[in-house]
Amino acid sequence: MNIRYCAIPPQPPPPLPAGLEADRLNAIIATRFTWLNGTVLHYYFFDRESDGSVITIPEDGTERWVSWVGGKDQQDVVRESFQAWKDLGIGLEFAEVTDRVEAELRIGFQRGGGSYSKVGRSALAVGTDQRTMNFGWDLTPPDQRSTALHEIGHALGMVHEHQSPFAGIVWDEEAVYADLAGPPNFWPPEKTFHNIIRKHDPSEVNGSAWDPQSIMEYPFNPGLILEPEKYRAGLFPPGTISEADAVFARRWYPSPKDAEPLRLVPFRSVPLGLKAGAQADFVIAPEATRDYTVATFGESDTVLVLFEEIDGEPRYLTGEDDGGRPDNAFLTAHLVKGRHYIVRVRLHSSWGPGQTAVMCW
Repeated sequence: MNIRYCAIPPQPPPPLPAGLEADRLNAIIATRFTWLNGTVLHYYFFDRESDGSVITIPEDGTERWVSWVGGKDQQDVVRESFQAWKDLGIGLEFAEVTDRVEAELRIGFQRGGGSYSKVGRSALAVGTDQRTMNFGWDLTPPDQRSTALHEIGHALGMVHEHQSPFAGIVWDEEAVYADLAGPPNFWPPEKTFHNIIRKHDPSEVNGSAWDPQSIMEYPFNPGLILEPEKYRAGLFPPGTISEADAVFARRWYPSPKDAEPLRLVPFRSVPLGLKAGAQADFVIAPEATRDYTVATFGESDTVLVLFEEIDGEPRYLTGEDDGGRPDNAFLTAHLVKGRHYIVRVRLHSSWGPGQTAVMCW
């Protein structure tokens, strides 16, 4: 059975200082990819034939131009998959846009380019003329529609389930490398190691137990897994969002509460009082048009993000993650009187007295 696999490109680990206490380090790793809850993730489909790239054909080494544009049938599978995640009742919103500059997620359909997605907030580091997600094969067959659910799972901050250290998988590594080197993947050993063999840190996986039914779990042919013994005959997840997947999504993106966010008034600090992984939301209604600074204070690691509300939607302006640093998150932006801004703060961890506050001025 020829199985096509998602291949996440390698990315360097976050530049964290040496010597961090284990609890603090684990808290930073666990939340470094997740979006701030309440974020509207705007997605864009590349739509011009000039959008594309040159690829090398693995079979013969020749090069050819391949478009990033996908047909409506392909796009509709992705749209339906965004809706399937939203139907879980999560606090993220998904909105399609026609301007790539407005999109946090930019989606291509380069055939032969593999399927992949940047993981969570790492998409923000990708240039607006580049893809954060790609689909490398036809999504419309019933057994391939799960690919879109899988890649959106990555975009939400989820990682490959079979790479969980809790899975207890023992591979026949020689067989795995040989299988992935052949059709339809043609992967070199380093790509197979990165996406199959390598184990994730326990703090960055989707949960504390392996979920073989997860949408983030690959299928595997017989003869690749040695342990657990029951999967020697192959592992074939259903290709749907599992209950454990839903628990992960609702944990990090709970349904929004009806309570009105507190207002940030210049030069008046507001205590956060958050537990690790929790979030607080604030609004700023500028009384004058000028440059404003927003910052956190205290012995803590936080993610601080500023949005502007445009046409009823929060649009990302700027953000900072101070995880692992001795100083606090600090950002400056030009705010306009009469417009509406939202500040969101997520706490990675705190130490010392654990007292943390946010203020604008």
